[in-house]
Amino acid sequence: MCVIAAMCGAVENRRMAQRTVLVVLFDGVQSLDVTGPVEVFAGAELGVPGSYRIRTASLDGGPVRTSSGLTLVPDEPLTGAPDPHTLLVPGGSGTRSPDPRLVDWLREHGTRAKRLVSVCTGALLLAEAGLLDGHRVTSHWSVCEKLARDHPAVEVDPDPIYVRDGRLATSAGVTAGIDLALALVEEDISREAALAIARHLVVFLRRPGNQAQFSAQLVAQTAQREPLREVQQWITEHPGDDLSVEALATRASLSPRHFARAFQTETGMTPGRYVDRVRLEHARRLLEDTSDGIEEISRACGYGTPEAMRRAFVKTLGTAPAEYRRRFRPAATR
Repeated sequence: MCVIAAMCGAVENRRMAQRTVLVVLFDGVQSLDVTGPVEVFAGAELGVPGSYRIRTASLDGGPVRTSSGLTLVPDEPLTGAPDPHTLLVPGGSGTRSPDPRLVDWLREHGTRAKRLVSVCTGALLLAEAGLLDGHRVTSHWSVCEKLARDHPAVEVDPDPIYVRDGRLATSAGVTAGIDLALALVEEDISREAALAIARHLVVFLRRPGNQAQFSAQLVAQTAQREPLREVQQWITEHPGDDLSVEALATRASLSPRHFARAFQTETGMTPGRYVDRVRLEHARRLLEDTSDGIEEISRACGYGTPEAMRRAFVKTLGTAPAEYRRRFRPAATR
């Protein structure tokens, strides 16, 4: 706990109004959607007493059975819970066919919270309550298509691990709820406080919200044929090398046409698309984690010139490399 206690000095005894965090519980809730964010907020409370008051509540105040079989005992029934600063709605299998009473409660009380947060498929509950209309949101990748189809008034972005839109904050699957909770602690208290909690929980602090839910290797299927699987790994480990179809085909001992066709069949994307994703991912890590110059990074990632890298960033992320670094590189490494 000494790491968390160090937050006290980091925030210089900053006085804050206590924020109540109310976590909604229901049968079929995903346990980590609950405990992940709760551990983050509890860590802040341990380091800076008075930061958060954490409460859990179910419809009738009784225990709920999580999707993994664990039993959670709430603090109180939702009907008696005070309006919180932060209302957190987790996901889980129970969001697929929710209790209508829960949706009604969210519809009535969701607008009263100063901050409305969903984790994973908790966004489905908020959408059913009409609380996401007109907002940009994300959720677990497996339900984003359904969310967009069933709720056309909601702007669904399936890529980021979390999205902030005014008082609304939504996150992708499971552990992304921890990333979002850390971002909220940073906003409420300080970056130092969030970093101390991340260190204590042994998780990364610096996953920006617009980071993709999957790395390039996870977005693509893993090739079954050994030469293609080895080429996938080579691309990841050597983003600055010649990664043309001809060069990769030679490495796989195939003709360029056969290689391109086989690669797309086995991975679900063209070699060029896979290379683009790997290079962009590698460039983002270098911008976040090193002090290397833009020109040096562009060469290391196979872009050749800073302008080529800038075009790739603007096309995919909507921002230039220098601006990306300014926003997402930790202050301590600047």
